[in-house]
Amino acid sequence: MTDTAYETLLVEERDDRVIVTLHRPEARNAISGRMIAELHEVCALLEHDPRLLLLTGHGQVFAGGADIAELLRRGRDEALQGINSRLFERVRRLPMPTLAAVDGWALGGGAELAYACDLRIAGPDAVFGNPEPGLGILAAAGACWRLPELVGESVAKQVLLAGRNLDAAAALAAGLVIDVVPADELLTAAHALLDRMARSSATALRLTKLVVDSPGAHPVADDLAQAVLFEGQDKKDRMTRFLEKRNRA
Repeated sequence: MTDTAYETLLVEERDDRVIVTLHRPEARNAISGRMIAELHEVCALLEHDPRLLLLTGHGQVFAGGADIAELLRRGRDEALQGINSRLFERVRRLPMPTLAAVDGWALGGGAELAYACDLRIAGPDAVFGNPEPGLGILAAAGACWRLPELVGESVAKQVLLAGRNLDAAAALAAGLVIDVVPADELLTAAHALLDRMARSSATALRLTKLVVDSPGAHPVADDLAQAVLFEGQDKKDRMTRFLEKRNRA
């Protein structure tokens, strides 16, 4: 897969990860119907060949929101199709961990796409916000239920009802992002985080994510996932290396 296959994304495939850059510089990387379709293609790729995902935006912006001109033309039937929300839920359910590297604006649908990732890391100019009520709609692509899970009900209502934007410092304090790093170090820090995860067992990461995202299924889900891992050769090899290293110390 190469960048030339896409109109709104830059996609780089590596052995252990896929890097996706939202690329609509003429529209602050606004999420259009075409971008939604292309992100579905990326999801299909990662469902077929599970790898880590790094999602970022081109230039000094992550995504300035959904494409308002397209939203204006959408009616009840399009809303019921869940055009954005179905994609973001698909991103959420990808087999391997996902990371959003955010600098600049992540507003509306752009913020909701970042919320759908497992982890977020921010540059100093990152701003998360959901101004949808000012346009006569609500943040219906996951923010109304996903954001309270991420930052708590009080902060979520400040964003969703009072129109508060979370800058990088506030996002870090609220636990929305894992770290804030200088803008010119953002992608390096993001890849370092992915490198750390890539050193772990891929099967263990997949099952851990599955269990964490399965509320109400515990402790049976935990037990079943652990049973699979306990029988795997990867677990035996890793624990043997650990014990050998400890015994040499």
